[in-house]
Amino acid sequence: MIDPWASSSVDYEKLVNQFGIKKFSDILDDIEEPLPLMKRGVIFGHRDFDKMIPFINNHKDFAVVTGMMPSGKMHIGHKMVVDQLKWYLDKGGKLSLPIADMESYGARGMDFTQAKELAINEYLANYIALGLDLTDDNVLIYLQSQHTPVKDLAFELSKKTNFNELKAIYGFNPSTSISHVYVPLVQVADILLPQIEEYGGPKHVVVPVGVDQDPHIRLTRDLADRFKSQFGFIPPASTYHRFLTGLTGGKMSSSEPKTAIYLNDSPKIAEKKVKSAKTGGRESLEEQKKLGGCPDSCVVYEMLVYHLIDDDSELQKIYENCKNGTLLCGECKLMTAEKMKNFFEKLDEKKESSLEIAKTLL
Repeated sequence: MIDPWASSSVDYEKLVNQFGIKKFSDILDDIEEPLPLMKRGVIFGHRDFDKMIPFINNHKDFAVVTGMMPSGKMHIGHKMVVDQLKWYLDKGGKLSLPIADMESYGARGMDFTQAKELAINEYLANYIALGLDLTDDNVLIYLQSQHTPVKDLAFELSKKTNFNELKAIYGFNPSTSISHVYVPLVQVADILLPQIEEYGGPKHVVVPVGVDQDPHIRLTRDLADRFKSQFGFIPPASTYHRFLTGLTGGKMSSSEPKTAIYLNDSPKIAEKKVKSAKTGGRESLEEQKKLGGCPDSCVVYEMLVYHLIDDDSELQKIYENCKNGTLLCGECKLMTAEKMKNFFEKLDEKKESSLEIAKTLL
């Protein structure tokens, strides 16, 4: 069982085999100008994304849904979601970005006023600073608690869902609050919302998520089938990305400061955190030169793959030099820390104007 509200390490291969997620690499060649995250295996799995490809390649009518739950700070790992949204928007997709304040209330106990403030100051402002145009006509942003269509749809969907089903998927027990039990239905409604008549009717929808969110995807696909005769729903496709490894070697988590580089960190702090990150180096300098490093298990190299280097040939050169021992960890850390510092300096320049725009969106 996967718990979408718990932070834990992930065995990606096991999940692919256990839950029927397909390998993204098998369909990569069919995608025109794929995102680097796709080419580099960061996006590793999918459900029905092959059915989305003709619509994406030809800029036909399709939608993308990804929610943001305002419960903590955004960190550098969240950038990969924004990069995907930018790519889909460029491909002609309609973006639906629900702010999951009902989820943060039901699952985290955060009140609605606090959730709205956090969504504006932390999430929307950073999305804009990272280059996503939230003022585009093809972008829909709403608070779950204030959006009547999604609340009405969630209630309607509840008619064909029962507690035993939710218990089997999420592990709910008799002490779980009803608000928490209801949260998944609101998320299902978020995902299916672009297909209701008010938003243009049935269409292909993709949901880019971390694999911890797959329970929501499976429930949504089941309910889409159950309500197909009523709404004409097409079961949503999904893609699954790897989590960015934390600075200490586990999952990067907003709730664990030692693991994360927060998007609101200063450039100097971001630089310092990179220099403190776990590497894939050997126990001694002599051994490193002789045997080479282990970039596949290096947090610092991962930052380059996910966020800091666009040129694949440059990245490949760093990988090979690490493997053959000519690029040592100290040198690589300094280079990566400098790149991270430059990234945060550019981000800082956009923060003030981004926040002003964000305040107008809700």
